[in-house]
Amino acid sequence: MKTRISILALLLAAGVLPTAHAFSLEHLTQQLGGAYSSVQPPAAQPAQAAPGGSASSGGMNAAVAALSSGEVDQGLKTALSRGADIAVKELGRENGFYGNAKWRIPLPPAIEKASGLMRMAGMGAQADQLDLAINRAAEAAVPEAKTLLVNAVKTMSVQDAKGILTGGDEAATDYFKRKTEAPLTQKFLPIVTRATDQVGLAQTYNRFAGQAAQFGLVKADQASIQSYVTQQALDRLYQAIGEQEKAIRADPVGTGSKLLGKVFGAALGQ
Repeated sequence: MKTRISILALLLAAGVLPTAHAFSLEHLTQQLGGAYSSVQPPAAQPAQAAPGGSASSGGMNAAVAALSSGEVDQGLKTALSRGADIAVKELGRENGFYGNAKWRIPLPPAIEKASGLMRMAGMGAQADQLDLAINRAAEAAVPEAKTLLVNAVKTMSVQDAKGILTGGDEAATDYFKRKTEAPLTQKFLPIVTRATDQVGLAQTYNRFAGQAAQFGLVKADQASIQSYVTQQALDRLYQAIGEQEKAIRADPVGTGSKLLGKVFGAALGQ
């Protein structure tokens, strides 16, 4: 007969959760602080100037100034649409996350820490179930981003376009993030919730992380499986868009588009 061991007990055994008898804010801080230190996002890297794109570069400025507003506007909209479309197609399909080590969303650190004990206790299947569920949730949510990304492109002003053209390698990606992160969070959350609600381990995590958040040990976007997966999915989506943007900037002629070659070639001082 298979012995049933609660997930909560495993988390306690792993040292992730404090025991009820020894509960105190200080003890909770000691137990959880380490588990969640790795959850904190890395410090933002300073934006790098586009190759040949320094504001002091007279040649680049002259080349960009020679472009018509229509060329800049249409060129940037073409580039943004292309980058967003490729990123959504890459991630928003079966195994776009789960089957790709580069994009796969890991289990939250607290669960990952206890996963070894779970497997020893014959509960590895629950961790695997959650691992699959959170990545499938992200794959289902990403296609919902396409409409908002397209609208962000359509509503981009000429001033926005010129700022993006002469900005850093990820100026367009930063523009997308400013315009779409808040509404995409709202679109992703219910999709992620439906995909994870039936997973018992997700519910246990939510109770634990929710308590930790009350003491300021967990950020709001990490206080539940739903918020964790939503933010992880968005971060990867913007990263994928950023990679497409860098590729276009580095080799605009290689895109096969004369307009992109002309517009981004001017930004490169070519």
